[in-house]
Order: sequence, then C-alpha cells, then structure tokens
Amino acid sequence: MQRPTDRLEDRVSTIKRGPTQEKEKLISDGRCSLADRAMQYGKSLWKIKLAHRPESFWYPYGTLRNIQVLEEILNTIGLDLLSLCRGPHGKIADIGAGDGDLAFFLEETGLSVDVIENPVTNFNALEGARIMKEALGSSVAICEIDLDSQFPLSTENYDAIFFLGILYHLKNPFFVLERLAQIASYCFVSTRVASHTADGLPLSSHPLAYLLDPEECNNDNTNFWIFSDRGLKRLVARTGWSLVCYGTVGNMTNSTPNDPDRDQRAFCTLRSKALPWIMALPNPVPKGEAIGRTTILWNAGAESDGKVYVSRNGGEESLFAAESHDSCVANWIQTGSSYEFRLYNSDHTKLLDKVVVSKATQ
Repeated sequence: MQRPTDRLEDRVSTIKRGPTQEKEKLISDGRCSLADRAMQYGKSLWKIKLAHRPESFWYPYGTLRNIQVLEEILNTIGLDLLSLCRGPHGKIADIGAGDGDLAFFLEETGLSVDVIENPVTNFNALEGARIMKEALGSSVAICEIDLDSQFPLSTENYDAIFFLGILYHLKNPFFVLERLAQIASYCFVSTRVASHTADGLPLSSHPLAYLLDPEECNNDNTNFWIFSDRGLKRLVARTGWSLVCYGTVGNMTNSTPNDPDRDQRAFCTLRSKALPWIMALPNPVPKGEAIGRTTILWNAGAESDGKVYVSRNGGEESLFAAESHDSCVANWIQTGSSYEFRLYNSDHTKLLDKVVVSKATQ
C-alpha cells in the first residue's frame, strides 16, 4: 500500500471539519482564483467524507493544493489551466487520484473526468473514491489500471492528464510517459527531483536518475526513481513530449533523493508531440486597452495539412490560417467576447484541436 508521507505537494495544514453531509456550493464568484475555488471545494468534500467514514480511512493530504502550484507556473507564461483541459476530445484523466478529490473538483468545473488508479497501491483500495462518487452523484469513471504492467492504450484520447506525485512510484517511468504521449494532448506532471546524493555528490548538472533502496525513502518500497533536474527534462523529451513550462518547489539548494527535510518537487506542463495541438499565448489576454492581442500556435501533427478557423461568441467560423503548423498573431481580441480557434484537417471535415481565448476583465 502506498504510504502518504512522501508526497510534498499533498501536505496541507489541518482543516476544521464538520459532521454535516451537506455538500457546499462551489464558489462561483469570478474574482476567486481556481486555486481558491479548489480549496473551498476540498473543505466541502471533507464534510461528506467524515459523514461516511472516520478520518483515518481517508487519504490524509489535500491533493487539491496542486492546483495553486500549477496555476502559478502556467501564469508565468500566460496560460490558463482549464483552457488546456478543454479540447476536442471532451475528456481528461486523473492518474493516481487518491480519493478522487481533484477529479471531482474538475468535474464541477464542467469537465468530463476519468480516474485511473491501481487499487493495490491506493490508500484505501479505491473504496474512498467509490464512496465519494456515489455521495456526490458524480459521473467520474473509475478505471483500475496497473501502470507497471504492459497496460493497453485507451481507445479514446484525452485533452489532458493529471499525473501528480506518481512518476517516482513507477518501475518504468519511460514506458508510461511514452504511452501517455500517444493518448493525451497535455500532461501535468509533478515528481520528486534531487540536486545532490545523500553524501553530497552533485546530480543537477547531469541527466541522471537515482534508484532508491526499498526502505531508503520514507520506508516505502514503492519509491523507485528520483531524477535530477536535467534527467527529468531528458526523460520528457525522449518519451514524446514538449516541455511547455517547468518549475520547482521545496528545497531549492541541496535536495536529496531520500531526506524528507531536503525534498524538492518539479511541476511540469507537457504537450504531446504525437497529437495535433493548438494553443494561445497569452490566454487569457491581459486586461488593459479595449483591444488585445495573442499569438496562436498550432501543429496538425500526423495530418499533412491543416487549417485554423475562428468563431467569435459562437458565431459563424472564418478562416484564420491555412498552414499545417505555424504561429500567427490575433490582434483584435475584445473585452467581453470569446474566440474559439479550431484546428481542422485540410478539407475541414475533422476537428483536431481547439482553444478558447478571452480577455481578462479583473
């Protein structure tokens, strides 16, 4: 069974929890950040959890805290987390979801979500996620898959996959990331990294991975590979992904693979090289003058040709660009309007990807 004490990104202060079964409404005030909404939602989930099982039954750390880190890193390059999750496939996945908190929250934002977990390593053998699914009346699908097996590819593609705190628990992280690049447009990854060995040898300047002894890190034999910063980036590139953005939290000076007080985590947003994609930078367009601008970037992938169309406020499409891969500035983004840029194949019969662009008002 996976021990929870080795996931820095999940550590949160204790939340005051009440006994009521009532599910609190998700904050709808547009002035709240996604991270604020996630934390409020997490409090409501705890009330429901404690109405069904004692606290010791539940995964004890707040996975929704990851939203804040991902938002902050994406904001540095002008990207919006939910925008990357809303593509033509209409579905995302949370791999290694614990009790499903993140998946249920993302469903509340309007996304269709699959939970992908291995009950053997899940904290409560997935019983917690199933209890919450029924209590919430959720449509989240719970899929049992052992990622360390030669698991089959999904028959459908995902717009994005959340893959948080799982990579270093895998025996073959190369195999898993390579498989995921074939079914997901984007992947949000967090994993432990290290700049030094326990005895002080430097790791950060080399593309390396450190293999832990079974009990070396938190007495948890499901911990395997701890990458150096360059090692993780090399792994990303070799498994079919492009690195969109990257940041680290925790010990930034002398982190090691095994010391809980010298723990460093990397958070990455990855884009598949195998699947077609389109994105806008920045998105949303910053507030300011009435007319803003953003750069649309796209690649039709295996399609030999592609075309980009744009629709304003759900209206009729118009041709934006006719190249299979390129970038082009849209310098007419107006406050109060929504623009959907759609990447099609050359004869405009198959939607490959899409992105919605708006202009910030706050």
